[in-house]
Parts: sequence; structure tokens; C-alpha cells
Amino acid sequence: MPDGLNPPQRDAVDTLSGPLLVLAGAGTGKTRVVTFRIANLIRHGTKPDRILAVTFTRKAAGEMQERAGQLLTAKRRKKDAPRPQISTFHALCVKILRRHAKALGYPERFSICDRGEQESQARAALREIRAPADSLKPADLLGYIGRWKMSSVSPDGATSAAETDREHLAAVGYRRYQRALRDNGVVDFDDLLLLTEQLFTKHPKVRRAEASRFDHVLIDEYQDTNHSQYEIVRGLAMGHRNLCVVGDDDQSIYGWRGAEVTHILRFAKDWPDAKVVRLEDNYRSSAAIIDHANTLIAFNADRHDKVLRAARHEGPKPRILQFKDEHEEAVSVVKDIQRLLGMGRAARDFSILFRTNEQPRAFETELRAANLPYVLIGGMSFFDRREVRDILAFLRLVADPADDPALLRVLNTPPRGIGDAARKALVAEAASRGKAVWDVVENPTGVSGLSRIATEGVIKLRNMVRGWQSAANQQSIEQALRRIVDDTSYDAELQRLYDDPNDRDARWATVEEITNAAASYDTRKKSRGKSPRDRIVAFLDDLLVGNQDESREKQKQLEQNAIALMTLHSAKGLEFPVVYLVGMEEGILPHKRSLDGGETQIAEERRLAYVGVTRAQDELTMTMALTRRRWGKPRETIPSRFLFEMTGQAENFNRRPTGPTKRRRGSTQRR
Repeated sequence: MPDGLNPPQRDAVDTLSGPLLVLAGAGTGKTRVVTFRIANLIRHGTKPDRILAVTFTRKAAGEMQERAGQLLTAKRRKKDAPRPQISTFHALCVKILRRHAKALGYPERFSICDRGEQESQARAALREIRAPADSLKPADLLGYIGRWKMSSVSPDGATSAAETDREHLAAVGYRRYQRALRDNGVVDFDDLLLLTEQLFTKHPKVRRAEASRFDHVLIDEYQDTNHSQYEIVRGLAMGHRNLCVVGDDDQSIYGWRGAEVTHILRFAKDWPDAKVVRLEDNYRSSAAIIDHANTLIAFNADRHDKVLRAARHEGPKPRILQFKDEHEEAVSVVKDIQRLLGMGRAARDFSILFRTNEQPRAFETELRAANLPYVLIGGMSFFDRREVRDILAFLRLVADPADDPALLRVLNTPPRGIGDAARKALVAEAASRGKAVWDVVENPTGVSGLSRIATEGVIKLRNMVRGWQSAANQQSIEQALRRIVDDTSYDAELQRLYDDPNDRDARWATVEEITNAAASYDTRKKSRGKSPRDRIVAFLDDLLVGNQDESREKQKQLEQNAIALMTLHSAKGLEFPVVYLVGMEEGILPHKRSLDGGETQIAEERRLAYVGVTRAQDELTMTMALTRRRWGKPRETIPSRFLFEMTGQAENFNRRPTGPTKRRRGSTQRR
């Protein structure tokens, strides 16, 4: 076809009204369909800014915005022309809450806290409820709170749902934690969704006002929506009913993060007049790889009826290799990579995919021994790094000195004589006055418990913040950040903290990356007429919310010419010419936690294996170790049931798992 769309893709693009479910299998051109559909809506008279498209990562939102723009005429692509609103769920919710947070008891100028601040608040909550030290750690409490919030459970709901003593303790901690956030005018990342859902539920007028902004709503990766996202989507679309959702139930792998595959499975029940379009032509993988994927996923009972068809027919059959132990598995995989590199492959062509975070150690050892470039995707988030949290806390103070969590973070960073005793004295004085800590910092003279040196340090910090605020009117955000870094001598702070020059250089590069992000934002967002405070808040929202998915960090890692090591969850949405799916054993994939969880959890593990298989474009190798060490001792393993399900050939394995599930009759033969 002239525009390169196949008939089902064209059908999805040309369906411009009413509920529409686009079942987009792996590698079937999902993003192409979404962007063509946006462009088609505009060509048929829909105003661009009346279209809302929502996805899960900033990278995906950026790609959609860019591709949709390229499809429109030059006139419609003018710099100041209205554009579709294409964003992540969290960025959308920030905008909604900025307009209506007061209705829920939060200030419009709420801050979004990072992981460090969450842990600090969780620690304070546990102290306040006098939880025994060995009963619940801050990270454990945050784990409970995160799961409750992702399931739309409020503190009251958590109290009712708690069953064990530990859960009851966590529910009490949740209540104190949430109260502290609200009192400080702070929300955490999960609140952005939960509070927006609560806003729509408790304030129908607000929901209608937000829904009236758009005539069409498109949702990408619908299979990954949690309960809050589901309710937000319904609230925005129930009036005009022009809702298009795109996704693949076979790639729903985030149940542990609150995603509910039932949302995409029951779409036609939620919207009875919905049209369903299936995209089944896979343009990524060879026919042999697609055959394995189809055979595997057919063992899942609750799924939409669809079968991938490979557009490519060349390519070797996937291999299944067994090794003596995990060491031999790693050695052999690395040797195989060396063989293919010698035949002309580039390092970036390879990916080693694993289920658990412990598995890559042996592969890293062998890759280093072979002097092969590799990158371990994931690790610490950019925004969890100490230097990032410090610099952004200073910037938050410029926007709002009454931001207590930000102030307390950098009160003595770099050291200026304000120790723990002085910190407690400032907090106690603020509490006695019923004021923010900054009100005490403004005039610290005479505060009980504050030494002369500490008082001088407080005054020094106060004067710096005042200077930054005065200069902010004439500065870009990049310039403001550079002044903060210079005035605080943050480079000297890194030299004080880190002896290793390589470590210091890496951390200084991180500081530089923040200023790079600010420069990019200044260029993209000409915030004329906005106050310095509003410009900084908008930048922080853009930076923190837009990058919580870590897609930017992942993309930078993938751009290196290096072998990619990553978990199966991290690999979703990516593709590689050569894939090694390692550790295909019962207890690893499927994970041991799922083995006692019934078919629902096994089905999600099967979808995870399916995602791994469909990352491969040309070659797929699946490996297992016949023994694997547990607490230093080799233990016999059992091959993953998924290997049997894909091949049906038990004679190829030394041992077989107990009770692989049965495939649905005829499920790979829909036509």
C-alpha cells in the first residue's frame, strides 16, 4: 500500500470514532498504527490539541510525537501550531493535579519526592508508631505502601485488608506516612495515579472538566494498566466514547507492579460496541522463532484469540542447550558470541536475557575475561544517585524554601557546621512555632541548642538561597543550576567524599548531565511570562516524572556498541538480532514464587518467556544448567516447563519438570 500499512493496520487507522481495541502482537507495527491514526484524525478535522495519547514511557511518548508530526503537512507542523497531547500517564496526572490538588487537601505547589525522601518519611512513620526495629524496615513499609497504592488501596482500605500482624503494622505506618506527605505538601510517584483516581471519583465536576478537554483518547500498552489508570481512562472517555486502546495481552508481564491483564481481556464487555482489530503480521522475527512463540503462548487459557504470522521466513531454528552448571553455561554462551563476532556481527547485536538479578554475575565474569564490551541494563536509577538528589534539592529550595524535605537534605551538604544536634534544634523550633523549617532558617539567632558555628552555617545557607532566588528572574534554569554547583563548591564535595578518581569523574559527569537536561529543557520549553518558581517546578515535573521509567538511561546504555545483559522485564519493547535466553529452569523461569501461586502466576511467567522469545530477530538460543549452586552447593535442576511446551520433545532433556500445563486444543489454529 502507498503508506506501507497492511489491511488490518489500515482498518485501525481508518476507524475514527467509537471504542476500538487494537490487539497488536509482538513486532506488528503498533507505534506506526498509533501515530498514523493520530495524523488521520487531524486530517479528518479533529483539532490536534483535542487528541490525548497516553503511554508508559517518555521515550515512547517522544517517538509518537515526532512520528505524528512528520506525517502532518508543513503548515500543521509550524512551531506554534496546536499539537496533540502525547505524554506518559504520570505526566498527565501531574498536570491534572496541578490544577485541582486543593480539592484533595494538597497545595498546587506540591513537590514530588524521590526514593530517599520516601525512605526518610517511612523511617519517621515507623518511629512514630514505635514499631519494633526487627518487625518492619523502611523499605518493607514502602513495599507494602507501593503495592497498596498500585491497587488503589487507601490507608483506610489497607487497615481493612490487612490480615497478618505485619500487614496491620504496615497499614498503621501507611496512614502516618501519607499524613506526613500531605502535611509537607509532598506526593510520591504512586500518589500521582492514586490521587488523580480519587479526584475523579470524589469530584465528578473535576472529572467532567478534564474529560471535556479532549474529543479522542488513545492509550498505548493497555495491557499494563493498573486499577487507577483504568479508572482514569474511563473517566476521560466515558462522555465521547472515542477511546482507542492498543496492546497485547500476551505481553502483560507487570502483575507485580499492579497491572491487570483483565482490563484488555474484558475491553469488549466494558465497551459493548467496541470494534476489535488484530495485528498479527510480525515484521521482527524469523518464522522459526515465531513458531516457537505461538506454540508457547497457546498454553495460556485466558487470552485473546490470535496467532502471529512471520513476514520473514529465513533464519535458523531456535536452539536449546544444556550445560553441566551455570559456569559452563556462561563460558559457552560467551564463546558462541565470540564465534559470531568473528563472522561479522557487532557487539550491539547480542542480548543475554535472564529472569533474576543474580544470574548475570557468571556472564559478566566471562565477558570480562574475554575482554568483550557489555552493558548491564538497569542498576541504580539516575534519580537515586546522591549527587542528583543533592542538586535537585537545592533547585527545589529556589522554587520553594518551605520545602522541608529538600531543605533538610542539604542543610549540611556540603558541610557547613550544622550537625545532627543543630538539625534537631531547627526542626524542634519549627514544630514549636507551627512553621516550616525555613522560617527558622530565616532568623536562626537565639534558637535553643544551636551553636555559634551552626548558626553561621545556617546563615550562609540562607544567604545562598536568597541569592539564587534573586538571580533566578534573569537566569535560565541551566544558569541557575550552574550557579548552585559553583556556589556550593560541589566539585570539592565530590573530592571529599570519593577517593577513587574514576568514581569522582563519573559522579561529576552525572552533575553535568543534570545541567545538560536543564539546557535541553530551556531550549524545548520557552517559558516566557512564567515566574522563576513556575519555570523550576515545570522543569522538575518534566525531569522527575518523565524519567521515572528510566527509558532515557536505558536508551543511553543501548546506544553503546556493547553486548546487552538485562532482565526479561527490562527487555520488553526491545529487539536484538541474536538473543540468549538463559537459566531456563523450573524455579528460575517460571520463578519459584510462581510455582505455588496457581495457573494465574504461571501464565504471567509464560508471558514473560514469550516476551523473551519474541525479542529475537534472527537467532534465538535458550540455555539451562543441569546443576546450579545454592548456598555454595551444586543442586540438580529441572528444565523449565516452557521448553517442553515449545518443543513437545521430552527425549531432548535429561530431566523433565512435573506437570507442564496442557495446551488449549486448536489454540494456534484460529483460521
